[in-house]
Amino acid sequence: MSTIANTARIHPTTIAEDGAVIGENVQIGPFCTIGKDVVLKDGVQIVSHAVVSGKTEIGRDCRIFPMAVIGGTSQSLHEAGEDSTLTIGDNCTMREGVTINTGTVGGGGKTVVGNNCLLLANSHVAHDCILGNGIIMSNNVMLAGHVRVDDKAILGGGSAVHQFCRIGRHAFIGGLSGVAYDVIPYGMLNGNPGILAGLNVVGMSRSGIERATIHRVRRAFKQIFEGESNIRNNAAAVREEYADCAEAMEILDFIAAESDRAISSPFRGKA
Repeated sequence: MSTIANTARIHPTTIAEDGAVIGENVQIGPFCTIGKDVVLKDGVQIVSHAVVSGKTEIGRDCRIFPMAVIGGTSQSLHEAGEDSTLTIGDNCTMREGVTINTGTVGGGGKTVVGNNCLLLANSHVAHDCILGNGIIMSNNVMLAGHVRVDDKAILGGGSAVHQFCRIGRHAFIGGLSGVAYDVIPYGMLNGNPGILAGLNVVGMSRSGIERATIHRVRRAFKQIFEGESNIRNNAAAVREEYADCAEAMEILDFIAAESDRAISSPFRGKA
């Protein structure tokens, strides 16, 4: 049997299956379907004509717009109906036609979206993606399976991200870009195939990073990507020089971490 708070308001044309948990002050408009394993936390608003299914938890004060399908089964060719989940944090907005799939057992069994994320119309988050907080995905952005996007990244309209890619914190992906390789924190990538065009200096400044620090990070960027050796060797060689600069170290740690993809560069697109 469903657990529906007394203050929830559900349109009579909406179907909430037995087992759904619907919190205080939730508003669900007409012609929606809420699955039996869904949890809608307090203050969620679903405008109309949306489907929330699977083992899905929607955080407080989220908004879901018409034609969105949240918690749909993975589109992986290996999908076999195994147990998997989708968790969405607080204060997220999913505009018209957004699709977010649950995870797969082979990929960790969960898809996660953090707090305060904005997913614009027809954007897609595939199975086993892990999204941080404050991310903006513009219209028609497509994330393949197993993608990781860190806090405050911005993805421009129509951009597409290859499976297993990582996009670092405060990175900016230009519209219609093809992301085939990892994008460093604060990186700015444009084109198809995507080329690392430099640092997201505007985003860094807006986030409160001091000008002197930005100049240091730009210097580190040049040493990493224009040094005599390959990117990983160059990054390792300058670690000691930037040990007191958290932003530069964030980039260096990102490069040093294990990954299934290469690192996007300003030259060949990867290294």
